[in-house]
Amino acid sequence: MTASTLVPIIVGIIFLLLALRLLLSGGMLKAIVRALLGLSFLAASAMFFLGGYDLLTYKRLLVEQPVATLQFVKLAPQSYRVLLVQVDGEEHHLQLLGDQWQLDARTLRWHPSLASVGFKPQYRLERISGRYVDVFEQRHSEQSIYSLQTGPHGFDTWHVFRQIPWLSQWVNAQQGAATYQPMADGAVYKVTLAYGGLFARPANSEAKQAVSGWR
Repeated sequence: MTASTLVPIIVGIIFLLLALRLLLSGGMLKAIVRALLGLSFLAASAMFFLGGYDLLTYKRLLVEQPVATLQFVKLAPQSYRVLLVQVDGEEHHLQLLGDQWQLDARTLRWHPSLASVGFKPQYRLERISGRYVDVFEQRHSEQSIYSLQTGPHGFDTWHVFRQIPWLSQWVNAQQGAATYQPMADGAVYKVTLAYGGLFARPANSEAKQAVSGWR
């Protein structure tokens, strides 16, 4: 657990204690104010707890590191079964339609002042989808897209970072890190992530042949 995930949980505990103290304390004249403040602290506590929990679904981003391996088996023309294995061993068995696959990720990069006290860049693989080379097919053919990760209880810290202006000054929440390559029977790809984005490299002869023929 890093500072970027531990701090929100600690702040959540502080708000929870303040809320309980206000809600449980007596006093007729200040009862309504205490109740409102207590409920506000409870809401803040829940937000920080869920935010910290959501950040646990992100992984630390190093200079460049492997994030996933993809293996393809052709089922029919423009239809492939894919096994996606993330670096932590999590597996996804999916079926993609089209000629290419695309993998998307989110990244969180903290302000230098936060980075200096232990907040490390983080990432989360977001989705995988199939793509068609032909523009008409891309617009009108059946699409295949799968989410690889969702926030706990529907809470999305990344979205909060992007929507609140003062938070966006402290963390750069980016979406758009993506890579795509052609699908082929028996092809295996290794995917890495660095500050420049996602990079997919063919890992066997079938993938190398597909890439060379595609380009």
